[in-house]
Amino acid sequence: MNSISPTSNLIKNLNEIKIQNSDILQRANCSIKICNNLLSFYKKKILLKKFQTVPEEIKFFKETKQIPLIQLIYFSEIRSFEIQLPKADKGEQLKFIKRKISQLNQFFLFNLDFGRYVDSGATHFDKEYYTREYLGKYHITTSIFYFQDPDFCTPRDMLLGKYKAYNSLVHYFEKKKYIIKNNLNGTHAVIKAKIHWPFNNTNYVELLYALLAKGLGRKNNMSIIKVSEYLEQIFDITPKDIYKTYQDIKNRKKSRTLFLDELSRGILSEMNKSEE
Repeated sequence: MNSISPTSNLIKNLNEIKIQNSDILQRANCSIKICNNLLSFYKKKILLKKFQTVPEEIKFFKETKQIPLIQLIYFSEIRSFEIQLPKADKGEQLKFIKRKISQLNQFFLFNLDFGRYVDSGATHFDKEYYTREYLGKYHITTSIFYFQDPDFCTPRDMLLGKYKAYNSLVHYFEKKKYIIKNNLNGTHAVIKAKIHWPFNNTNYVELLYALLAKGLGRKNNMSIIKVSEYLEQIFDITPKDIYKTYQDIKNRKKSRTLFLDELSRGILSEMNKSEE
C-alpha cells in the first residue's frame, strides 16, 4: 500500500491548521476531522486490497496507521481536557492538571512492559501485536475502545497509538501548568516557534546519541526517547525509527560519525576564517 502521499498531505494539513487556528479547540476539531478522514480512507483501501505479506501488514498497523491515529488520540484528549478545564480559580485548574498527569502515569505504569517493548525498538512480538490474525488471542488490557473492528485493528495497534499520544500529552499538560502558574494566559502567553531542522533524520539520531553519550539527561536518568522528546520541543523534527537508525549508523563501513565530523569541520573552518 502506497501511503506516502496521504501521510504527507496529512502532515501538511495539520501544520496549516496549526498556523490558521490560534484557538486550541478549533485546531483540535479540525485536526480530528482530517485524521478521521484519513483513517476511513485507509480502512476502505485495505478492504479492497489485501496485504501480500505479513511484514507489509505489520508495517501498516505499526507505522502507517499510527500517523493519523496518534494525532487523533492526541487532539481528542486535548479537546476533552480543554472543555473540562475549570474556567476560573488558578488552584482548581492546577489540581485538574495534576489529576490528568496522574492518570497518564497510571496508564504508563499499567502498560510498563509494552512501553519498554516499544521504546527498546524490539520486534520479536510484532506479528502477534500488529497483525489481525491474533486479535482474538491478545485481549484488550486497558482502553476506552471496547470494540475493535477485526478488519482494521490488531491486538496492540490502538495501545501503541495511545502510548505515543500520551507521551506528547504529558508535555502539553506540563506546558499548560507552566502557563497557569506564571499567569501567562491570554495575550500574555508566549509560544516560541521551533527551530527549523535543516538536516536529515539520520543526522538527528547521530547527534541525539552523541549528546546522550556525553551526559545529556543523565542527571534525570532520562532514556534516549525522553531526551529526544525534549529536543523535539526545540527543533522542528519528528524523528523516525530512532533505534533502527542508530543500528544503521553503527553498521557504516567508513566513519560512523559522519554528521559529527561535518560539524567539527564546519566550526574549524569558521575559526580559521575568523583568524585570517
